[in-house]
Amino acid sequence: MPMQRHIERHQLPYYLKVYNRVTDKPMGYIGNVSVDGMLLVSQLPMLVGGRFDMRIKIPGQSAQCFIDFTATCQWSREDVTPGCYDSGFSLVAPPTEYIEMVEALRVYFSFHPLSASA
Repeated sequence: MPMQRHIERHQLPYYLKVYNRVTDKPMGYIGNVSVDGMLLVSQLPMLVGGRFDMRIKIPGQSAQCFIDFTATCQWSREDVTPGCYDSGFSLVAPPTEYIEMVEALRVYFSFHPLSASA
C-alpha cells in the first residue's frame, strides 16, 4: 500500500515556471509546493530518480529574482489533462529563498476570516 502524504500543499497551477538551471530551458510549472518538495506539471515525463538543477524565476517590479535549487524526481505519471505529466520532487537541501517563497505563498493563498465587530 502506498504511503499517504500528510504535508499541506498549496495549489499553484501555471503561475510559477520552473527552468533547467544549466540550459535555462523551461521544464514546466509548479503545481503545488511544500517546504520539502513540489509537484511539477510538464509536457514531458521526468526521469524518476533523476537529480535536476532547477530555477524558479520570480517576476519583480524592478528586476527578476531567481531561486536556484536541486531536486530529485520521486515519481512521474500522466496527468488527466492530455499531453501533461505530473512529477513529484523532493528538494535536496532547500535554500532559504525557496522556504521563504513557500511561506509567502502559504500566507498569500490562506483564507483568513474577518473577525466580527461588536
